[in-house]
Amino acid sequence: MNLKLPVSVLVVIHTTALDILLLERASHPGYWQSVTGSIDYPDEPLEETASREVMEETGIDVGTGRLIRWNVINSFEIMGQWRHRFAPGTTHNTEYVFSIELAKRVPVRLAPQEHLAFAWLDWRTAAERCFSWSNRDAIRMLGTGSVIR
Repeated sequence: MNLKLPVSVLVVIHTTALDILLLERASHPGYWQSVTGSIDYPDEPLEETASREVMEETGIDVGTGRLIRWNVINSFEIMGQWRHRFAPGTTHNTEYVFSIELAKRVPVRLAPQEHLAFAWLDWRTAAERCFSWSNRDAIRMLGTGSVIR
C-alpha cells in the first residue's frame, strides 16, 4: 500500500439551487461527506487533485461545471482509524477547499470501493448529515453566501 500524503482537497459539488451532493463512505457506513482526496505526489497541483478525485468518486467531469478554489485551508488531526494510511508519526492533515457549481443535478457513478450511496440534499440537510466539521462548515459557508474565494 502506498502511504498517503497529508495534503488533501475537499470538493463540495452543488447546483445553482444549492442542492449538495453527498457520498456515504463504504468503509464507514453512516459517514456522509463531499468528495475528498489526497494529493498523489508532492508537486501535484491542487486543481488536478480536485478534478481527479471528483472523476474517481462520482464520474463527474469538472468541465461540466465550474471548479472554484476557495481561500479556505483547514488543518485537522487525522482520525485514529485512518492514521495507518499515512507515514508513521503523521498526525495532522492540511485540507484545501474547492467547490463545483453545476447548472443542475447530474448522474453520479460511484466508486463502489469508496462509497455505498449518494444523495442530493438541500444545503441545510447536507450540512447536518456530514460527519466532518470542515465539510459541514464549507457547506454552511456556501449556503449562507459567505464563501471566501
